[in-house]
Amino acid sequence: MTDDFISPEYILSIGTGFSAAKTLLSAVELDVFTALARQPGSAVDLEQRLGLHPRASRDFLDALVALGVLERRDGVYINTPPAARYLDRQSEACIAALLDMVNARLYRYWADLTDALKTGDPQNELKSGGETLFSALAADPVRHRQFLTAMTALSRSANRAIARKFPWGDYTGFVDLGTAQGDLAVQVAIAHPHLRGIGFDLPTVGAIFREHVAHLGVAERVDFIAGDFFRDPIPSAQVIMMGHILHDWNLEEKRFLIAKAHAALPPGGALIVYEAMIDDARESNLQGLLMSLTMLIETRGGFDYSAADCMGWMKDAGFHALHRERLTGAETMVVGIKQ
Repeated sequence: MTDDFISPEYILSIGTGFSAAKTLLSAVELDVFTALARQPGSAVDLEQRLGLHPRASRDFLDALVALGVLERRDGVYINTPPAARYLDRQSEACIAALLDMVNARLYRYWADLTDALKTGDPQNELKSGGETLFSALAADPVRHRQFLTAMTALSRSANRAIARKFPWGDYTGFVDLGTAQGDLAVQVAIAHPHLRGIGFDLPTVGAIFREHVAHLGVAERVDFIAGDFFRDPIPSAQVIMMGHILHDWNLEEKRFLIAKAHAALPPGGALIVYEAMIDDARESNLQGLLMSLTMLIETRGGFDYSAADCMGWMKDAGFHALHRERLTGAETMVVGIKQ
């Protein structure tokens, strides 16, 4: 086969992928899927209900059909099963909060990826000052809540997998470092009524954490302690969890946090680390690699890593009986035990 017969479609689909992404993100912003969950509708009906212009509605809605998130039956649009489960805001499994954050923040920051690649500098709020992404977000309560809610949407499936796959019957308590809304702590506590847990995060997170924990009915067993895990002691517990935490920091900081966790654990205690870890060969887990580029854009030194990398850092800190386990999608956890 000569080069004349090699189609450029695959390359073009990547290069123009922003248009498909923004079509979906705008649909989430307009609450198309929640509206259709309440009542399917025609293009004319949806123009009125969603405020769409007649010039735009047909192409917009049919593009969502082509993307596989809507179906059109006799001129009436309905959600596909995945959209009904994950994009209707009334669904318990909804991930719209994550896409809200992607739309409001990451979509525009990724436009400056080339600058980040050439300078190594973040391209988000940190361009105009701020010690870390988290301090910058905390200065804006609306964006802060949006970010924390997005972290719950990103993590819930993996949180539930950890609640299933780790041998929680061997332990009585845990602390979740960088807990955000506290969904990892909540899902573990829901699945294992004998456990008591602590969410540990910056003081600005406390009210949002307590609201989430109370809403899901485990406030009597899951407490919040305010602190900075670089400066303050880690609360005592048999299990320490770090979910989507280490990738925010540079290598020295990663090693520091792992060593600090080791020092805080009792003999036999466990450290659980999970992320969208890059595959060891660094060639197939696209989500993990793109997340690492997101860390380039969002943080001063953060990067994602492989399970092998993580196990090496944990071994150096003194952990043994190390093992890795796939959770959901691209997410992997690494577990180490303190002797």
